[in-house]
Amino acid sequence: MRQDERAEENLVRQGYECLRPTLACERVVRGKRQRVVESLFPGYLFIRLDAGDNWGPLRSTRGVLRLVGFGEGALPIDPEIILQFRQRAEQAEGSPVLVVGETVRIISGPFAELEAIFCAMDGDDRVVLLLNFLQRKQRVRVPLRGIAKSN
Repeated sequence: MRQDERAEENLVRQGYECLRPTLACERVVRGKRQRVVESLFPGYLFIRLDAGDNWGPLRSTRGVLRLVGFGEGALPIDPEIILQFRQRAEQAEGSPVLVVGETVRIISGPFAELEAIFCAMDGDDRVVLLLNFLQRKQRVRVPLRGIAKSN
């Protein structure tokens, strides 16, 4: 278990409101392609605290190494940013794993905004797509994060 997961679990148990933004992605685990959930910011948690709250328990919680801040004070984060993290996490929770033959949209790189057909994973972070380009079907490899499911 990663330390940020451990820290989140222990802080929630103590009654703190925590946010650990996660990202669902596909990885090859024990030879099989699986959907895994990873921390978007490995090693970091967002914790709701008021200015007068006691910070002592945070520092002694298992999994917490230090607080991000300047001098003695923690660095405040705009509540709007936290709200956006929560909304994006809720949207991503229901998205299924890619299926061979399914149409996807390329969202970054030189082929951005083109549609293609998902063929296979190419390692942990890349995919092989079949792209209709210049009157021919071409196999291209793009980063997994550079595609989105077509609606």
